[in-house]
Amino acid sequence: MGNIRKQTIISSLLVYFGFLIGAINIFFYTKIGNNHGAFSAEQFGLTRIFFDYAQNMYAFSSLGIIPIIYKFYPYYKDNLEEHEIDLMSWAMITALFGFILILIAGFYFEPLFVNQFSVRSKLIVDYYYWMFPFALGMLFFSVIEGFCWGIQKSIISNFLKETGLRIFTLALILLFYFKIISFASYIKIFAFLYLAIFFILAFYLYHTKRLHFPLKMSRVTKKFKKKILGMQALIFGGTLIASIAATIDSFIIAKFMGLGVVAVFGLAQYAANLVQVPQRSIQSISAGVLSRAWKDKNMTEIERIYQRSCINLLLIALFIFGNLWLNAYQGIQVLNIQKEYEGGMAVIFVLGMVRIIDAGTGLNNMVINTSIYWRFDFYSGVILLAMRLPLTYYLIKNFGIIGSAFAELIAFGIYNFIRFEFLRRKFKMQPFNSKTVFAILFGIVAYAISYFLGNSILGWPGILIRSIIFSSIFSFAIYYWKITPDTDQLILQIQQRFRKK
Repeated sequence: MGNIRKQTIISSLLVYFGFLIGAINIFFYTKIGNNHGAFSAEQFGLTRIFFDYAQNMYAFSSLGIIPIIYKFYPYYKDNLEEHEIDLMSWAMITALFGFILILIAGFYFEPLFVNQFSVRSKLIVDYYYWMFPFALGMLFFSVIEGFCWGIQKSIISNFLKETGLRIFTLALILLFYFKIISFASYIKIFAFLYLAIFFILAFYLYHTKRLHFPLKMSRVTKKFKKKILGMQALIFGGTLIASIAATIDSFIIAKFMGLGVVAVFGLAQYAANLVQVPQRSIQSISAGVLSRAWKDKNMTEIERIYQRSCINLLLIALFIFGNLWLNAYQGIQVLNIQKEYEGGMAVIFVLGMVRIIDAGTGLNNMVINTSIYWRFDFYSGVILLAMRLPLTYYLIKNFGIIGSAFAELIAFGIYNFIRFEFLRRKFKMQPFNSKTVFAILFGIVAYAISYFLGNSILGWPGILIRSIIFSSIFSFAIYYWKITPDTDQLILQIQQRFRKK
């Protein structure tokens, strides 16, 4: 767990730096206009649709190949020389073939797409074809990112995805903001950003001699070919289901309410997703470790990673969300963000609860995905989609964007409970104990004290004071009551570092 903890901390810090850049981007996207070029809510909403549409195209065109990469890489590593590993060759060919199919479907179904969005979200129709290069870049980057997970080099891929992409976006935003380029030019360049970071990552891996593309089928591929294809078919269904479930709300909002409301929902999602950063980091880092542990049948290590991930991610989620919710409304005020974005405050709270539940159940998805029971990921995904689609459609249509947030809360709450129960019954893994309850109570108490002591203080001083009070109380409680063993180990490592200096 020490290596995972170290890489998670480094990766999370890099990702949070990326989110800081992203926050600057959001500021320019949502800032009230002045003499410079300001983005309208519809234009910001279009950029969110680009991500959601590309994610679905990537899920279709990847054909389930990405989890295959980090699942089977240990077998290739143990039986072949580095230059003989042909896993990435077949992965890239598969992805390219899948994208060609999606491209054909995109041309064929364009009239249906236009019919759905031409009234309330015309910008989507105007820039429809520019979503395809964006999706191609996301696809190729995700394939090579899966390889990074397998070789346990996820820090560089996380940096490029979470930070590098946002730095490039910021440069584009500034060009538009200062009227150097038009919005049309902005979108056309924006469409190629993922391809840019894909080529950077590919060059890095090739330069460090970790990336090879032999076209001769290796003996490992021949041995596992049937197993890979069978696994790939179900993974494809699971990936597709997860993608649709994660992005369907934006398209339904765009259909019924327009791109301006998509922008409000997108800002709320961005704020809530801050809670999920460490979880995303530890998932990418643990994929290779868990795959190796399952191959070696090291159940003790698997259970330890699962239990530690639950309590650690819960604590981090509570810490981040506590600071976020204490200051969200004041943040909108002091940053002079367009007033219509205040309509997403309730959405931030509900989605924050979703992220805390997801974090608190730890690496259940990665434990299942890397095990011999990976098929359950598909079955649980079917249940998720069966709940998510009708709930989202009905609640958005009747209650607006807050309905989408509650649909996500209900669906993902049940989804995580099912996965928790599966691991508990199948492997006797039960990660929760009294410290889980104490962690939640400490979070509530720290929030209440911070709110009553600092709520009357406005502006940046209030944000700073509330954050200091909450962070101090919550951190002290975690350390004093020893909620997680990683706290003592981390402090010991820091002390040793300073003593060496």
